[in-house]
Amino acid sequence: QVQLVESGGGLVQPGGSLRLSCAASRIIFKINTMGWYRQAPGKQRELVAAIISRGGTNYADSVKGRFTISRDSAKNTVDLQMNSLKPDDTAVYYCRFVTGTGDYWGQGTQVTVSS
Repeated sequence: QVQLVESGGGLVQPGGSLRLSCAASRIIFKINTMGWYRQAPGKQRELVAAIISRGGTNYADSVKGRFTISRDSAKNTVDLQMNSLKPDDTAVYYCRFVTGTGDYWGQGTQVTVSS
């Protein structure tokens, strides 16, 4: 069974930066999409950023220009660089890998933006 493990969450002041990382417990072949989602209290889980197999990226409007998704295909890792963080970015962040035969989620990492 594949497990995804996120790291890098924490408490940061508004305007600060964090970098989230996600790694798989073993090599996964033919990943179609790697993405980051988030869920704030009382809200639905939403897509933050995704990167497809050919390298194209997609961002939520609320994070465009502030967040950058990147991957290391050889290591099956995906990172999310988050700059200019705002209190509204506070949420549990989840990574997700989608393949032709599987849909894998991490357990989530808390990001809190507060002064």
